[in-house]
Amino acid sequence: MSLLLNILPEPIASRPKGGKNRIVDSFDEATVIFADLVGFTCLAPKIPPTALIHLLDQIFSTFDQLADKYGMEKIKTVGDAYMAAAGLPFPHHDHASAAARMALDMRVVLEKFNRHGPGNREMRIGICTVPVIASVIGQKKFIYDLWGDTVITASRMESHGLPGKTQVTTKIYELLRERFRFERRGFIEIKGKGKMETYFLCPG
Repeated sequence: MSLLLNILPEPIASRPKGGKNRIVDSFDEATVIFADLVGFTCLAPKIPPTALIHLLDQIFSTFDQLADKYGMEKIKTVGDAYMAAAGLPFPHHDHASAAARMALDMRVVLEKFNRHGPGNREMRIGICTVPVIASVIGQKKFIYDLWGDTVITASRMESHGLPGKTQVTTKIYELLRERFRFERRGFIEIKGKGKMETYFLCPG
């Protein structure tokens, strides 16, 4: 059980033991955050591989602490990209705000690493809120993963964003504009989605 808790959320880890063979949960609304370290692999020729992995582990471990702080669930890391969600597997009354606060703190964390580590790293971050499906897939090496338009759109917000910026959808802007600062980017072409109006989440 302790091993499962390292790879699955606690309420999910306990369910296979209870006889549920297939875990599929639908959430009416959740917020997904994608973050990608821009140009991180370019450091590879400049520092030893063990030092590179140690640095990435330090950064992502600090992101894990932020996820815990804001009641978010780390979903996975893929290379130098980090994915988390708020509003699952437990309901979160203010999931969009939790994701926004985490995104702002992630930038503060990266600035600290830049002051004390090699290179000058930047991130692209994308945030989106809509319904999502969560499930455990496979029979070996379980992974708790997400599907749905939220995941695709959050990923596109990141990949079509700009280094040093957190790009969000209109829905995030409408949910949070009274509590956070935003800069309107305008309409941009999003792969597989067409033209979308987006905003940048700003510090302060």
